[in-house]
Amino acid sequence: MSIPLRLLIVEDNEDDAQLLLMRLRRAEYEPDYLRVDNEADLRRVLPERAWQIVISDYAMPGFSGLEALRIIREFDPDVPFILVSGTVGEEIAVDAMRTGANDYIMKDNLARLIPTIQRELREALEHAERRRAEEALYQERERALVTLHSIGDGVITTDASGRVDYMNPVAENVTGWTYGESQGYPLTEVLPLIDENTRTPIESPAEICLRTGRVVSLTDQCLLVNRNGQEFHIEDSAAPIFDRDNAIIGSVLVFHDVTRERRMARQMTWQATHDSLTGLANRNEFSERLASMLASMAGSEQREHALLYLDLDQFKVVNDTCGHAAGDELLKQLSRMLRRNIPPNCSLARLGGDEFGILVENTDLTQAREIAQQLIRAIGEFTFQWEDRRFDVGVSIGMVPIQRETQSASFVLSAADVACYVAKEGGRNRVHVYEESDINLGQRHSEMHWVSRIKEALEEDRFVLYRQEITALQSGEDTPHYELLIRMRGKDGNIIPPGVFIPAAERYNLMNTVDRWIINAAFRQLSTLKGQDDRAIYSINLSGNSINDDEFPEYIRQKIRQYQMRPGNLCFEVTETAAVFNLERASRMIHALRKIGCRFSLDDFGSGLSSFGYLKNLPVDFLKIDGSFVRDMDTDPMNRAIVEAINQVGHTLSIRTIAEFVENQAIADRLKEMGVDFAQGYHFSMPEPLSGSENVVPLHKKAR
Repeated sequence: MSIPLRLLIVEDNEDDAQLLLMRLRRAEYEPDYLRVDNEADLRRVLPERAWQIVISDYAMPGFSGLEALRIIREFDPDVPFILVSGTVGEEIAVDAMRTGANDYIMKDNLARLIPTIQRELREALEHAERRRAEEALYQERERALVTLHSIGDGVITTDASGRVDYMNPVAENVTGWTYGESQGYPLTEVLPLIDENTRTPIESPAEICLRTGRVVSLTDQCLLVNRNGQEFHIEDSAAPIFDRDNAIIGSVLVFHDVTRERRMARQMTWQATHDSLTGLANRNEFSERLASMLASMAGSEQREHALLYLDLDQFKVVNDTCGHAAGDELLKQLSRMLRRNIPPNCSLARLGGDEFGILVENTDLTQAREIAQQLIRAIGEFTFQWEDRRFDVGVSIGMVPIQRETQSASFVLSAADVACYVAKEGGRNRVHVYEESDINLGQRHSEMHWVSRIKEALEEDRFVLYRQEITALQSGEDTPHYELLIRMRGKDGNIIPPGVFIPAAERYNLMNTVDRWIINAAFRQLSTLKGQDDRAIYSINLSGNSINDDEFPEYIRQKIRQYQMRPGNLCFEVTETAAVFNLERASRMIHALRKIGCRFSLDDFGSGLSSFGYLKNLPVDFLKIDGSFVRDMDTDPMNRAIVEAINQVGHTLSIRTIAEFVENQAIADRLKEMGVDFAQGYHFSMPEPLSGSENVVPLHKKAR
């Protein structure tokens, strides 16, 4: 069977070329050949084929074998080149070998030709295979290095004695060591680990895995202190590296910097339990502490505690005359003053607005009253200065003794609220200890008062709808978008904000009726606006009561048919808390109304600090980032990070994001840079009546 051979002959004598070919054919080769005898032809044919071997004469008219050799070596350094000549001397032969010839043969000794060709072909094949193996190994190594350089985790490998022999750029950045500096150093020096709580050294997981042959992970409390003194929370694991004989020859340690996540988790935990303005515990945390206190009293020896409920008497005057910034500053100053004037066994919290709570542990009623009187004196001596105005502030304090037979945390808070109201009614700047007879007075004058007013407003159709623009931050978003807001119109025509009456409506199960009024009134008024802007989206808030009403989706569908509304113009907002507490019903309602073309928005996202996981079960169109994170994100890096994280999660789930409480251009610019889709707040527009009415006195004019 003939052996194919791609042969290039550099020879001016055709007879000599045929003599070479004859010998090759006798040796069972089948040459696929070309013959050239000058530089131009040689340069032309070299790229035409992958030549396996070149046989060249030495002396040719105007051209030589050495010149051919130099040209061929420029083109292909590896192709075998054999010089065949009848005139070449030893000096020329040596020069040819130095230039790169593989061998030389005299024409009177062509018996060497075939063995030489066989040898060179064999060596060329071995060389090519070795080159391929080396190239494959090189590419594999390059892929591994590129992978290690590009991943977000730090990677360090060690030898069998725990000394560093490789680290990737992420590891360099975290440890403060460069790859070159770290080689040969013990891993314990390059990656020193300590326990976050005890500050004592932790044994390196790489050392453990080298000793045991097992994969080892770090504890959650692990801190890396790098060579610059910086501390990083890391999560990592180490695994042994084995050779073919299953002997440990080193270890690989992979770690992830979770400092930002840990810091954010701590901050989010803090924000879940603290008031962002004053830094005090919030109402939820205060309730938890109260509940824990009651639980610890069950079955224990007789112990007494007390709860003080403080309500500032002149806060509204400051807020109304000087604005919210002044009110916020007053609350901050008073919080610091309260801290200074309570004993160490007290827990202080801001319960909302201008209300504060104090838990006094292990005290009798007399001692608790002395603390309360001291607070009244301290606040009475306090003067608040804002620009050129001075204000004196008073306080009313309701006090409730906490004993083993006390019913529940909710009862204590409710009783304290009532006692505080009685203190106000009694002349303010005084302490009142709760009595059972107080409850009727407090409830009748506060909550039931608003219940009756809500019912009257419903019967007399004295609720009005406002709208506030939701402004697009990114290009390409040109659909007008508004949120509809409810206000109560007093009998004098003045507008009452929702924060005054909505809590009573929620507590006494009137919100479902209010929501139905909103749906009917909104659809009626929006139907009259058809043709002005049929593309606009109007967001309508739904309460937790309505989410629990299985008939509510049908009521919405009925009103859509009645007023011939386009479902695509409607977006229903549910708060994160209401959605999570009623997840199954909320999901059912969202699916039912989205099926006919309505949209949904998840409001106040982040305030409940729930898991992102439930978002996958709530197919909402918009995610409204809670304003408590947005309003000071231009000065608070942690709030800015939380907003960015929520925005990224929303976009990952293909949900567009809306930032609430946008009150200045700096915040708007930050949000736009982050990629947040929309913004809502006084910087862009104030709420305005949905439709004009001579009987409505607006709270604000539209922002310009």
